[in-house]
Amino acid sequence: MNKTGGPTFIESQLEASLREIDIPPRPLILDRINEEMQKDEPDFNHLASLISADVALAASLIKITNSPFFGLRGHVHSPREALMLLGLNVAAKAVAGIVMRRAFPRSPQLERFWDASALIAKLSGWLAQRVTNHRLRADDAYTFGLFRDCGIPILLARRPSYFEILVEANHDAGRSFTAIEDLILPTNHAVVGSILTQSWGLTNETTLSVQHHHDLAFLDASTIPPSLNSRYMIAVAQLAEYLLQRHTGRSHTREWDKLGPACLRLLKLDEAGIADLLTEAMPIMDAEL
Repeated sequence: MNKTGGPTFIESQLEASLREIDIPPRPLILDRINEEMQKDEPDFNHLASLISADVALAASLIKITNSPFFGLRGHVHSPREALMLLGLNVAAKAVAGIVMRRAFPRSPQLERFWDASALIAKLSGWLAQRVTNHRLRADDAYTFGLFRDCGIPILLARRPSYFEILVEANHDAGRSFTAIEDLILPTNHAVVGSILTQSWGLTNETTLSVQHHHDLAFLDASTIPPSLNSRYMIAVAQLAEYLLQRHTGRSHTREWDKLGPACLRLLKLDEAGIADLLTEAMPIMDAEL
């Protein structure tokens, strides 16, 4: 006989809660890109035509390809040129990030959330080129920055009371952010977000990073294979968020207090290094704000 609160009970409650959550389906354009990736000779012209038919998607893809945040060299003027420069693997990440925002209803609250996520993603791509000694690709850091908190709008749409949970988790100095969510829901935005990234076909590293981005033990673990860059994704995005908070004085949380020291150890940074990065990043942030 299972006792209430035992592992089986908790697992069943988690499964039930996840069944109730509407994960946005994988966009058709990602399926089309994936189909081409499986071919010996992908049809870039066909994909470029599909993307060009969506003016906003085409413009956004060109803008991202030409930005310094994706770590690319070159200037493109069309979706086809963007696809050729990015390659299909990177293009799939870029398109996923662009269309994710459309998968959710528009609201003033979510617009602010998406704007902050976009800036953290751009800063993450920029930081990856400066603080990871080329270990972490800029496009991977950028993509993770966009999807890191994608579970939040899913839970906000499904549970109106979730905003109060967010406020509590953001201001708790001791407990893990996700532990607070687990006590009330019982699930958390990291688990929900990892389900979305997995169902949308993002890399396993991105999914793992989304799942553990509030997990101090994961950041500090010494048993994770050196080939995995998930911890670097988390550390870079956390640093990007901290720089943004320092610069704007807004949206302060307690996450840097809890995770910052581990991030600095991993990235081999100190307070002087943060000060230098903040100075360098100010023009970038001001241009985006």
